Amino acid sequence: MVARVQVPQEAKRGEAIEIRIAIQHPMETGFRFDLIGRAIPKNVINSLVARYNGAEIFRAELGSGVAANPYLQFYTIAEASGEIEFSWVDDAGVSGSERAAITVAA
Repeated sequence: MVARVQVPQEAKRGEAIEIRIAIQHPMETGFRFDLIGRAIPKNVINSLVARYNGAEIFRAELGSGVAANPYLQFYTIAEASGEIEFSWVDDAGVSGSERAAITVAA
């Protein structure tokens, strides 16, 4: 799975920063049928976790009501330079991850 992450490259310590992620995924609900009438199996991203220097800062439990290619946006406080890591898993057991670095000035 491919993801696009937007994290500021630089921030001041204590500043609120906006974080965005868009994951390319079909998010099949299990309610659709293919061209010959077979049900398309449910396959949605069910868990997304964001960690800032190893500490969990955001968690989302997604379901079949989320559109294809889900987009999420949240805020956190810039504390230290480091890395924000995103990881997710879908119903088929396929997982993905993405990382973004941030430099925090005093």
